[in-house]
Amino acid sequence: MNMTSKRPRPAGLAAIDREMARQHADAIASYEAAQPMAAKAAASLKKTGRLLLIGMGGSHAVNRAVEPLYRTLGIDAVALPLSEQLGQPLPIAGRTIFVTSQSGESAEVVRWFNETGGTKETFGLTLEGNSFLARTAPSLVGSGGTELAFAATRSLTVTFALHLAILSALGEDPDTALAALKAPEDHDIAAALSALENVATVVTSGRRLQGIAEALALGLTELSRRPCFSLEGGQLRHGPMEMLGPEIGVVLFRGMDETADLVTAMATSAVETGAPVILFDASGQAPVAGAVTIRFAPATGLAAIFAMLPVAQRLMIAFADARVENAGTPVRSTKITRSE
Repeated sequence: MNMTSKRPRPAGLAAIDREMARQHADAIASYEAAQPMAAKAAASLKKTGRLLLIGMGGSHAVNRAVEPLYRTLGIDAVALPLSEQLGQPLPIAGRTIFVTSQSGESAEVVRWFNETGGTKETFGLTLEGNSFLARTAPSLVGSGGTELAFAATRSLTVTFALHLAILSALGEDPDTALAALKAPEDHDIAAALSALENVATVVTSGRRLQGIAEALALGLTELSRRPCFSLEGGQLRHGPMEMLGPEIGVVLFRGMDETADLVTAMATSAVETGAPVILFDASGQAPVAGAVTIRFAPATGLAAIFAMLPVAQRLMIAFADARVENAGTPVRSTKITRSE
């Protein structure tokens, strides 16, 4: 690892810092401003009972994270990458469709509307009120404008807040999640960063919190340029544990839900392989011996996500900063992907 304390903050990471510094305030403002459109989206869901969530990159990770929250309310929710929906589509008739794109300008978003025309039950979720998506479909628009920095941070939190508005309109109590936004938990990541000091790559995993694990893996890959990736807990158990060992870091997410014991079992097994294990834990259960546990107040759903996400983002950024001289400045990608 490279020592980072003696060199200036890379411009790309400084830009991410600025986004993160305002993400909680923007998320709260987004939740409040989204109420009227959230009510319309909720009315559509009550009518159809079926939800297709489509997006790319960080937007798809958000969709994966909220997918189980809608299912808990009895909605038949499926999250697909928008590219997959274009290539091998699920039927869209009779479904409410949420198209998520922080820029509202991604190539796949434009093509999907051009090819399908959208439907009367299609809603956008975006950060840019003047974007193609916001002009084309009734949209929940996050506060603060387009995220400028590479690697999603603020855009994730704001988009989760838009979903909180919809879930609240469906009857969910938003108070615990809002409290997590208004009073963020602060945690030291030094032990977790030290544990990952000598790893070649990181695999992230969860069960009900798998979506946030996928968001973290994406950011780790984008910023560190290492092939970090995510596997749902059951999928990690079924064979890929063969890769685990001292050079593979494991980051797990455990919430206060019925899947917590399965995450505990995975953490225990991963520790036994010699892999450094980081456990983001809002379960209220005991720490796992041998794992670096970052403990949060017991929570589930969006409350757990809002608590864990900023701390996981800080770990992601520090991990990359220790490995890449110009972390946060893309060399092969652009913030808005305009080609397929």
